Amino acid sequence: MREFLLGYGIFATYLIIGSGVLYLFILAVSHQRMRTLVKSTLYSRFRELAGSEHVPPVSILVPSHNEELTIVESVRSLMTLEFPVYEIVVVNDGSRDRTLQVLIDTFQLKPQRLSTFRPHVASKPIREVYCSPQYPKLVVIDKANGGKADALNAGINVSKYPLVATIDADSLLEKDALIRLVKVYMENPEQHIAIGGNVRIANGSTIEDGRVRAVRLPSQWLPALQYVEYMKAFLGGRIGWSAMNGLLIVSGAFGLFRKDYLIEVGGYEAECPGEDMNIVMKLHKHMLERKRPYRIVFCPDAVCWTQAPDTLRVLSAQRRRWIRGNLWNMIRFRSMLFIPKYKMIGWLAMPYTIMYETLSPYVRLSGLAALIGYVVMDMTQLPILIMFLLANWLTGLIFTCGSLLIEQFAFRRRISTAELLRIVGISVIMAIGYDQLNAWWKLLGQWDYVRRNNSWGHMVRRSWQDGQTDGAASKKGTAKATTSASSI
Repeated sequence: MREFLLGYGIFATYLIIGSGVLYLFILAVSHQRMRTLVKSTLYSRFRELAGSEHVPPVSILVPSHNEELTIVESVRSLMTLEFPVYEIVVVNDGSRDRTLQVLIDTFQLKPQRLSTFRPHVASKPIREVYCSPQYPKLVVIDKANGGKADALNAGINVSKYPLVATIDADSLLEKDALIRLVKVYMENPEQHIAIGGNVRIANGSTIEDGRVRAVRLPSQWLPALQYVEYMKAFLGGRIGWSAMNGLLIVSGAFGLFRKDYLIEVGGYEAECPGEDMNIVMKLHKHMLERKRPYRIVFCPDAVCWTQAPDTLRVLSAQRRRWIRGNLWNMIRFRSMLFIPKYKMIGWLAMPYTIMYETLSPYVRLSGLAALIGYVVMDMTQLPILIMFLLANWLTGLIFTCGSLLIEQFAFRRRISTAELLRIVGISVIMAIGYDQLNAWWKLLGQWDYVRRNNSWGHMVRRSWQDGQTDGAASKKGTAKATTSASSI
């Protein structure tokens, strides 16, 4: 046993060192890329696009299931975007609550003939399509329940413009978010086939009239942990992967795609639990096999605000679903591994994802057990163990601080000393408790995959209206505490 623990300790040490070096490399690439992006924005020939007639029109797809509490506010927010020509395609995916009815009542929707739409990709039957003369930008689809991927396919079939943006029904866009994504597309329209937006946590921030007016770190610990987690993932990670054209995911909460390529690859795979990774992997495979020049990029200043789960039950369901999608896609596209024609995807992005995402829960939890074994069997001295834990924590803290610097550099957001210290404290908690909890949820998610449990889980939505999403007081009052369960 002692020899096994010693050998495993050496193996785990190499893994930790390797991950630390790779994290820091990606962070360095992200910093360099962010500096380039800021400079290019200052001198871009597309700086004033909001009212330009040369901007390509966009169809915004909003898949919705049991979203009656947030859908009206989200649609109203989308109607005020600073963008010349666009349509909002809300897909009611067999909701069991009043999602469809509140849309009909609020926007005076009327049925429209179905014969005007062509089925480019497979989806469940569309029951009805609604429009309103008073709100010409809005189209609402009512269809049989088929899941988020199937709802997006239905949206692709009904949409009429060459670019499609996808956004979650419980999210809010900054007014200039869409124009920023399209600006990136216009810089290289032949090669930029997908652009991901920056998703940030809205819990704790002041929200008025469908807009985030004041950004704050959430007061509740669970959303605060996710605030830092998202900041590290999107600013510290995705900018770097985007610069290397190794991005494996465009967040389903906010992304932009060329519709012709979505149709070429057959749209979203309805049975996949991770549709946002799946469509990006399909695009990578499609383009690399045909040796077409392309890029899938990340735009950090196109901001989408989302509600973070504020209970362990809901967060657990979300993370278990994410790892099911991750595992499903890694198995689905395993033939791309270490094949020269798949370049960065097959040689670095996928191996990294398998090693440090798919297999990470086994390493984290078994490593924790091994450390306990070292102490019990008197195989190490306490100072050495503490130094090892501190080194692991320091790597995470450097990544957090690096991501925070990118945020400050990109958005110039003022941050108080108290908030900065709290972020550092959150980084400590992530290393000594939250990461292990996430690892446990990933294990449960992989077990769900083995059991073919594809349930969406118990989701909770809170109304955006009249306040902050974590229930704290705002200028207009207090947030509504009513919630809605959602499971696709």
